[in-house]
Amino acid sequence: MQAANSPNSPEPVAAGADRPYALFRNRHFTRYLTGRVATTMGSQMLTVAVDWELYQRTHSALALGFVGLALMVPMVICTLPAGHVADTFNRKSIILASTLLLAATTLGLALISLLNAPVAWIYACLVVVGVARTFVWPASAAFLPSLVAREQFPRAVTFNSGAYQLSSVLGPAAGGLLYAVTGHAWVIYLLNVLASLVFFALVLTIPHDHKRPERPPTTLKTLVAGFNFVHENKIILGTLSLDMFAVLLGGAVSLLPIFAGDILHSGADGLGVLRAAMPIGAVVCTLWLTHRPPLKKAGRAMLWSVAVFGLATILFGVGNPACLGRWLPLDHLPAAAWFWFAFAMLALSGAVDNISVVVRQTLVQILTPDEKRGRVSAVNSLFIGTSNELGGFESGLVAWLGGTAIGHTVASGAIFSVVTGGIGTILVVIAVARIWPEIREYGVLK
Repeated sequence: MQAANSPNSPEPVAAGADRPYALFRNRHFTRYLTGRVATTMGSQMLTVAVDWELYQRTHSALALGFVGLALMVPMVICTLPAGHVADTFNRKSIILASTLLLAATTLGLALISLLNAPVAWIYACLVVVGVARTFVWPASAAFLPSLVAREQFPRAVTFNSGAYQLSSVLGPAAGGLLYAVTGHAWVIYLLNVLASLVFFALVLTIPHDHKRPERPPTTLKTLVAGFNFVHENKIILGTLSLDMFAVLLGGAVSLLPIFAGDILHSGADGLGVLRAAMPIGAVVCTLWLTHRPPLKKAGRAMLWSVAVFGLATILFGVGNPACLGRWLPLDHLPAAAWFWFAFAMLALSGAVDNISVVVRQTLVQILTPDEKRGRVSAVNSLFIGTSNELGGFESGLVAWLGGTAIGHTVASGAIFSVVTGGIGTILVVIAVARIWPEIREYGVLK
């Protein structure tokens, strides 16, 4: 880590630092985490508003899928330069500049919604959001280790993931409720602008002086150094591949507007609650991990967690009147019972997914030298971000192909997409466990 007198060196580890919440004595980490809660909550509110507005205007699964595509394309294009920039320039400055760009773009979304402009403008703004996120993710990931001591880093990752999930609980629920009450997406977009500015102000107060080796010339070799490192480290490559394909195939989040509107009939406020289900499960898991020692068999825990994620996704897909309600004598169940079963399966998915996230993020950071953290974090962001956004497009495309494209309903296509994706996730776990046995053998996470 940095020298003790460096402006961005971690604050000294106090007595009793092994206690679960001792890390919050670190003011710099606490400010960063507070800002993360604010900006992620705003981002999750924005996601609910965009999805619901688009579905209400188009009633198309493919339109929801294009949201993921709009966010993915700039990620693919900008990942290499984003990682290089994070290792070359001041990471705090990158975070601040990207946050301002996100705020400005969200303000543009508010104007588009207020004026009821064509939906093409929404996708254009989402492309810019994708660019800003691509630059802020590797910079933020490489910024976090400078705030805490190495021995506290696994717990910092746990809290960082938990903060993301907590804000993901509050954000969708608040976004769905506000949309249901106001009927206007632009109100939610403006709140996201405010949240971005709060994050900007908090990060601005954290001292940080990015120390780096003498700047090498910008060549293709320096740009792809992160990819080379990941390729050579089989554990990192395997964990990233597992998470990428699992999220690519098993993600049901992009189709939640269809489940809320046409299958469970719960409306915009129900969509917000369903959006919050996975983060609620992740927060519960975070609290559980916080009070436990580091995982002793981290590799196996990650593999099992992703397998359960796939199973829960399948049960979410079939747990509704259109599937189990027809196959089993369950037609007497009230609509609320089906809704809360779906909620429970999503919450279970979020809980086990959080185990995978903590293991992956910790391994990526502790196994990577600091001078490469930006580029390796960019590769990590590409794997995970691409799987999230491309997974949204894949889900929408499969739902369209299995639904309206062959004369079936939008709802039946969404169910088909979710169930087949869950099956695919379980198959990915089996393949990764066989291809990279090093993951099964990995022990204590520290």
